[in-house]
Amino acid sequence: MEKEFEVIKKDKETEARTGKIFTAHGEIKTPVFIPVGTQGTVKTLSSEELEQVEVEIIQGNAYHLFFRPGMEVIKKAGGLHKFINWDRAILTDSGGFQVFSLSGCRTTAGSLRKITPEGVKFSYPLDGSEHFFTPEKSVEIQIVLGADILMCFDECTPYPCGYEYAKNSLAITLDWAKRSKQTFSVQRSAFSGERQLFGIIQGSVYADLRKESALRMVEIGFDGYALGGLAVGEPKEEMYRIIKEIVPLLPENYPHYLMGVGTPEDIWEAVESGIDMFDCVQTTRNARNGQLFTNSGKINIKNAIYREDLRPLDEECNCPVCRNYTRAYLFHLYRAGEILGLRLNTLHNLYFFVKLMNLIRESIGKGNFLEEKKKFLNKYSPSLLPSSN
Repeated sequence: MEKEFEVIKKDKETEARTGKIFTAHGEIKTPVFIPVGTQGTVKTLSSEELEQVEVEIIQGNAYHLFFRPGMEVIKKAGGLHKFINWDRAILTDSGGFQVFSLSGCRTTAGSLRKITPEGVKFSYPLDGSEHFFTPEKSVEIQIVLGADILMCFDECTPYPCGYEYAKNSLAITLDWAKRSKQTFSVQRSAFSGERQLFGIIQGSVYADLRKESALRMVEIGFDGYALGGLAVGEPKEEMYRIIKEIVPLLPENYPHYLMGVGTPEDIWEAVESGIDMFDCVQTTRNARNGQLFTNSGKINIKNAIYREDLRPLDEECNCPVCRNYTRAYLFHLYRAGEILGLRLNTLHNLYFFVKLMNLIRESIGKGNFLEEKKKFLNKYSPSLLPSSN
């Protein structure tokens, strides 16, 4: 594979751009939204249904898949793609966020995890077994999974956190990035197909730490650059500020990935600042909780006002759900606790985000990105627009 990413069109008024990521399992048009398939499944949907709504890439998680079903099973199956019957691209998270989230979990012996410069020692919550994850092990797990895009092992700092904590955490993350890159480079010759390794920029909300992280990650050299540790409780203005300050420091001809972010308004803002990739559990989790995205804003389908509403969920949507079912039926399914309701809700939400990304790419291609952004937000949620508008 001669190239891994190509910028196709840049917006004249903003940093928004379209592009393509090239993988062994197909091309990915950017900007792209990546559905989260933590345990080898985007919850409630089959691989065939994901293809039906034109999903080009999904995310898996090294931490969860390491424990269930386990590396031996996936290795025997020939990799994660074959195990889950998915022949399109897969990005795997390193498991860092899941390991570090154990800090809030406690037993009589104390916290379930302990960070050292070498790695993280932790107890698996489901059975209490002890494990030690290092950057090397995380990369090796992702290689066994057969991911097209791998992520470095890093520490996702919480919000809020003090400056000294963020500084010390960043030092560890940078060291782990070097070790991840070294392991990846050593094993590259054994790959059955092209793989990419992305570095993750941390530093909490501190501008100098974020800048140091970005510059150091670029020095190490990766196939793409992700902004981690955002959308963890900080004000949105802080997140937007960090994106605007850091993206210009990243190489232009490499993908820019904003991890864990996925509301429509956040996507428009981040694309405007030069972000190419997004992922978020909100799209599918909210669907299972009855919150659905439409072109006129969010709908809570469990509310009684939809009991006799025989209109489509979104009259502007052409997904299988909106073509064939009513709001009243979706309300009934949710209130009755029927599994079909969760499936239809999820299918619609994913379709909505795939089409949103199509709209964004088309607007950049036509040169009317800001016009389409304003038009979308004015209908989706007028309160998101500046008062001058």
